[in-house]
Amino acid sequence: MTLTKIASPGHEEIYRVDDPAVGLTGFIAIHSTEAGPAAGGLRMRPYATADEALEDVRRLSEGMTYKNAAAGLPLGGGKAVIIGDPTTSKTPEMLRAFGRAIDSLNGRYITAEDMGMSPADMALLADETPYVAGLADGEYASGDPSPITARSIFNAIRTARAHKVGSADLQGVTVAVQGLGHVGWYLCQFLNDAGAGLIVTDVDPQRIERAVAEFGARPVAINKICTAQADIFAPCAIGGILNAETIPLLQVGIVAGGANNQLANPEDGQALHERGILYAPDFIANGGGIINVATEILKIADREAYVAKKLAALEATMAEVLNQARQQDISPDAVAIATVRAKMAQAAAA
Repeated sequence: MTLTKIASPGHEEIYRVDDPAVGLTGFIAIHSTEAGPAAGGLRMRPYATADEALEDVRRLSEGMTYKNAAAGLPLGGGKAVIIGDPTTSKTPEMLRAFGRAIDSLNGRYITAEDMGMSPADMALLADETPYVAGLADGEYASGDPSPITARSIFNAIRTARAHKVGSADLQGVTVAVQGLGHVGWYLCQFLNDAGAGLIVTDVDPQRIERAVAEFGARPVAINKICTAQADIFAPCAIGGILNAETIPLLQVGIVAGGANNQLANPEDGQALHERGILYAPDFIANGGGIINVATEILKIADREAYVAKKLAALEATMAEVLNQARQQDISPDAVAIATVRAKMAQAAAA
């Protein structure tokens, strides 16, 4: 297994990880350790090229810096990716090799579960390194972060709805959910329980069928979710879904979901604003997962109370950002970035 350092302005460290013997190619990106060790999940996806994976890990790690700052956590931002299909290419040997790569960074990066990973996978990493969270077992084990991630997204949806129409009530509101993985599925459960109607899509037809059966959801093709007529669009799959091609097609009043890096470019936030579509910045909306993971990293004894307090603070931050954006008549994304940078500066000065 070899680590090759890659020059990347704007990041503290980026490494390419290779172990041909176990079919491993991946990247670890440390964006910032200013607030503490860089924390962020490990995802596995069948990236088309190594360059695509590298660009993803760069953007995701920077997003984690903002996400951790928005949540008020003493953690910096990092991320890791493995190139490959998690359903066919993942092996215990591959994960253990990646665990050794993480361990070689001596705690500057702490990983957890993300797309294509599970608590069982985290346990395999933990065979090689202590710098793993999201474990199913142990004194401070936090387990699968997906339910708490979905809870924070649900809170963001309600906050955005209240900001847009004056009421957080979701009874009879239609939400188009893109992606029915762990987070998207739990979000659908929360929305269904709140009386919302669901329009859903996913790359897996079986997940769609299950959502139709359990929630009475209306299925649409993957390429139709951005044109679905709904009150709210909740992207819960890959990033970059909000771009110059899709934004003109949206038929919703609010975008609030769980995907990271939903905006393909910074100007896409302004494009949404100009269309009158309220955008709930993703790195605030989906912060529940890292809050849950942080209880394990920070060895918090009363996890439930800590998570509840942080989720409430995150919800208040979202409301503050949306209110400030309305007062300034600018994109909430721009306000959110300025807000978290101010939080980071304040933490650094303390």
